[in-house]
Parts: sequence; structure tokens; C-alpha cells
Amino acid sequence: MRLRRGRLVAALAVSGLLFGTAACGSGSGSARAGDPNTLEVWTRSDPESAQTYQRVFAAFTKKTGIKIDYQPVMNFDQQLQSRASTKDLPDVMINDTALMGSYQAQGLLKPISPDSIAGHDEITAKSWSSTVGRDGKHYGIPYSRQAMTLFVRKDWREKLGLPQPKTWQDTLALAKAFATRDPDGDGKKDTYGMVVPGSAQNGYVAWWGSSWLWQGGVQILEKEGTGYRPAMDSAAALRTVTWMKKNLFCGDSGVIQPSALTSVTANTTNFQDGNAGMYLTGPYNISTFDKALGKDKYEVLPAPTGPAGNDVLADGENVYFGAKTGKAKQEQTLAAFLVSPEGQTLAMTGDHQPVVRIPVNSTLDAAKVRDDPRWSVVQKAYETASAQFPNAPDFAPIKQDTADALNAIFTYCGSDVRSGLKELNDTLAGDLKDQDLLK
Repeated sequence: MRLRRGRLVAALAVSGLLFGTAACGSGSGSARAGDPNTLEVWTRSDPESAQTYQRVFAAFTKKTGIKIDYQPVMNFDQQLQSRASTKDLPDVMINDTALMGSYQAQGLLKPISPDSIAGHDEITAKSWSSTVGRDGKHYGIPYSRQAMTLFVRKDWREKLGLPQPKTWQDTLALAKAFATRDPDGDGKKDTYGMVVPGSAQNGYVAWWGSSWLWQGGVQILEKEGTGYRPAMDSAAALRTVTWMKKNLFCGDSGVIQPSALTSVTANTTNFQDGNAGMYLTGPYNISTFDKALGKDKYEVLPAPTGPAGNDVLADGENVYFGAKTGKAKQEQTLAAFLVSPEGQTLAMTGDHQPVVRIPVNSTLDAAKVRDDPRWSVVQKAYETASAQFPNAPDFAPIKQDTADALNAIFTYCGSDVRSGLKELNDTLAGDLKDQDLLK
């Protein structure tokens, strides 16, 4: 419990002890603040995706005359907290939907009226719902959405004469075959069934594992009135986590890659490197895998069904306005362009990694825009078989504490799952109590 509370105190200290909108200046100390026609925009981007953003922002400036001081930031949250401590936030930020609760709790965001954004009515209610804060106000504009799907080495599967996996048992059987039956034909036992980013770092194992939890009938939190209660001590949680531990992490050698419990997505490259047969992941990897493997070597499939269904994690990015005064018109103009058919299409296409996966603009179809039917699998998963982390609480500590607990349970094969989940449930209750959300 001390670790959880220490993390909360540290976050509040770095962020300037929860300053609100009225306390934020207009950034008068920075060069761009004096130019009302320039917006400082941050995205959480690597160099590849940053090139796509640069193309989008160049088109926006050409169309509107509004200049963009673009900052692609990898270590986004740390740098944002540093800027927050000086009360000089970026004008516009594009980052994960799941971070909205944390940013709102710290007073980093301006509330937004959907009606103020041209084209707001072309965004679905499902997408808008992920931008509503605890007070019922919107704090972001939907920009991109995605849902997890299962990537499978089609050439390996067909060589072994096995069907596409439809259930958890099918998936496990296929993983064992990929690990033991030499699907790459090199005469060596050097292939793995599936790739798992199972590190606790930044909550990865909870992010990846949430789809399995939901398919097993598990909710990390359950809504109750105006608050939540933790639900990781349920019978469904015990069954599901026990199954995952026994069959994936502590089962037959080779079902997952040996480094799974220390792997994050940045170093989980076994699928694209050609030595793993499956990966439950986001669609942003399609362009990478096409280049590394060739699109004829693998297939994009709906997630196999668990005991309670086939829901997968849906997440994405929102456009956020920094909690400061001024430039509202310019910010709204940029947001309107980003969610327009033109802006969304630019962000979905080009020679570099797309930054819009499933468009939030309902007039667009991902498969048609890209002329690639695989994207229809992703779009259908988002629309019909997906779930999202709750966006109103600050979910960051909840995800991290869940990841810490799951990683420990999966690391020590002799550990007691029931007691591990009970301890996690108590910790999550503390997280909710810290946010005045425990019911």
C-alpha cells in the first residue's frame, strides 16, 4: 500500500498540487505564446508516426494559415508534468483516451463543448462517451480509435493444416503447435506460440491482459452509482487468471516467448522477427508487419472467444486542450480539421505509420480508405466486440497496480492466485478511496 500512496503523492507534487484552469497562465514565458496564430501541439510519437503528424499539420496550416509548433514527445507524461509545474502547458495535446481521468484530476485540461467543434455530429456517441469526465463535462475530442485483434502466421498455420482459432482452446492448441512442430521448417526448436508484452512496466500486462479478463467475464472495476468498486476478487477473476497462469505463463515451454514477463511492446518483436506465430495487439502494427514479413505471410483475425465472449480492449487517442486562457478559436479550428474526412484520411494514409487507426468520423470506412479489407476486421471489433477502460477515474494507478499484481502472480508459478487477487482487490479499493470514488 505504501508504494501506491507514494506514487500518488509523487504525481501530485510534480504536477504542482492539482492546479486548476484559473491558475494556469497563457504561457507568456514561451516564444510561441506571443503569436496568437501559432499553436504548440504535442503528440506522443516516435519518429515514424511523427512524420505522419507533420504531414497532417502542414496541410492544416496551408488550409487555415494557423501555424503549428509541433513537438513529438516520447516521454510524454514526464515532460507534461514538468511543464505543468511551470503552469505553461501546450495549447493542444493528442494522447491516450485512458489518460483523460488523470489529466482532468490534475486540472491540466480545459472542458470542451462538442457543439464548438465543426463536424462534431459526424462522431459517434460511443466515441464521444470516452471524453466525459466525472463532472459530466467533455474534456477531449475523439481523434482515433482501435481495438485489439489476433495476428496469426497464416503460412505456418496452413503448413501445419490447422484451422483459424475461434476459442481459447483453439488458440492454446495452435500456440503449442507453433512451438513444437517446426512451422518455419528449419529443423530447430526455435519458434514460439504467441507474443506477450507481460511486463509490469507502464501497466503493460494489464493493458494486454484486459482482453483476456473481459473474455473470461472479469471486470477490474464495476460501476456502482456515482462511484466504483473493485472486482478482482470475483469467482470469474479467479477462474480466468488461474487459466492464464496455468496455460500461458506456467504451461508448456514455448507457448509464449521466454522474455514475456519483462517485455513491453517496444521490445516485443518476436512476431515481426519471424519466430512467433500469434500476437494479440493493436492495428498500428499492420504496416510494420507488412514490411517485416510481407502481408501474404500473416492474417488479421477477430479475437477468439472466451467463456464470456470475445470483447477486446478498445482504446485510442483524444485531442485535449491545455488548461490555459486564449487561442480557443484556433484550437477549435485545429480540432475540427483533425476530425474532418480530410484530416482523418491524411492521418490514415501515406508512407509512414498511420496515426488514425479506426476513424472517429463516421462517414469514413477504414478498409475503403486504405483499400485493405483487413481493417474491416479491426473496425468491426471496435464497433461490436470491444470494451474500454473507465475514463472518468484516474485509471493510471489502477492499471499499474493491476499490472504489478498480475505480473507477480504469473512470475511465481507456485504462488496462490486467490490470495494474490485478494491483495490486488484491497489495493484497488485504496486507489478508489484516494479518488473519492469507492462505493
